[in-house]
Amino acid sequence: MRSNSGSKSTTRGIKRIDLAYVELASSENARDINRDIVLEIIRSQQPVARADLARFSGLQPSTISSIVEQLIQEKWVAEGAMARRPRGRPSTLLSLNDAMVILVADVRPNQSIVALVDLNGRFLAREVVPLVSEPERSVEKIVQCMQAMREAHRDRSFEGVGVSLPGRVDPDTQRLILAPNLKWGEFDIKGAIEKKMQLQVELANAANACLLAELWSGRLDGIRNAVLVTVSEGIGAAILANGQIIASRSGLAGEFGHCPIDPNGPQCGCGQNGCWEVFASSSAALRYYRESAKDGKVGTIHDLLRLSEEGDPAAVAAVTKQATHLGRGLRLITATLSPEVILITGDLTTSWARFGPIIQKELAGSMLAGVVPTLGITNDGELSRLRGAAAVVLQRHSGYHASTHLAGTGERSRRKRTVPTSGRTVAS
Repeated sequence: MRSNSGSKSTTRGIKRIDLAYVELASSENARDINRDIVLEIIRSQQPVARADLARFSGLQPSTISSIVEQLIQEKWVAEGAMARRPRGRPSTLLSLNDAMVILVADVRPNQSIVALVDLNGRFLAREVVPLVSEPERSVEKIVQCMQAMREAHRDRSFEGVGVSLPGRVDPDTQRLILAPNLKWGEFDIKGAIEKKMQLQVELANAANACLLAELWSGRLDGIRNAVLVTVSEGIGAAILANGQIIASRSGLAGEFGHCPIDPNGPQCGCGQNGCWEVFASSSAALRYYRESAKDGKVGTIHDLLRLSEEGDPAAVAAVTKQATHLGRGLRLITATLSPEVILITGDLTTSWARFGPIIQKELAGSMLAGVVPTLGITNDGELSRLRGAAAVVLQRHSGYHASTHLAGTGERSRRKRTVPTSGRTVAS
């Protein structure tokens, strides 16, 4: 029943509650939510004093003191300089602990980028590792690079390892279950790295990792519904719906790249014909160039994009065709999810000034109805996958209570933390 009072209205009656996901409030829940809020305020406002934490959060000073001491003990937070205040005693400023670092890897079919990242997202080391077809040998090469980085930074505290993958990861088994462009089958990536590194390893789909990095950085503050599309050897997507990253119980949500749009098109790595990614991926652009250019010889998508920037007609035509198909395919997303924002990340974004308007035009022309979503790109390019892998480790290791989870993943027992958003209610 709805009652009106002036311009305001309220809805009365019984609100449906999904008992599959509800969990009773407890003192433990409240402590973990408060801890999550304090850690987020420190991250976004650093350096910050304890008194300001109490003011920003609305928590009691005694609660702030207890949470901060725990975060310092666990090495998430470090004390810094003293700040003199107009009144009262000087305060010690708090920041995220720069000494704590995360090893990350962005795995592609032919290479992996391995890096060392601190809690503020700064890169302390980065190296490209060529990969081979055998997953055992490839993972061994990644591990050797990580071990060298750890040896070179022995003064740091290593929290864990994050790995971004061009495929979908089962949230329960942490096994790669779908990766048409990475032929690694049932190989236990997580177990192999953990055995060698003796660090906890977290695997994540590349698109979900990139979206998590955008949330962690604050660039999506105020946005509740968005889709991030990765453009590389294939097409991947991550979904933010009502403020939550949607992965589904199997971890397969967002596979728009494997939706067929032309049954007469080329065969996709997934076995179907004419999937979106065979028309709109970096691999598609290279194929277009080989089919049209006289010599057709170009090594990588970066070579092709460089040729297009230099005005090579065949290269421009190939990337234009890719951008056109990418924009048209976004109808799959707008028609099913109607997001506020669509973000593109990956190879094509390095030439966004030239090809972005093509994608925008196709997106606007393919709308069923309503307002065209805001179209943008991530700022970090290839680094977004690495920052995303680090964000996954931060999310799962920094202690938020298991009742908070990625929507639809079934991960209710894993110890992790969700990315805070503005406007979260403080637990009392």
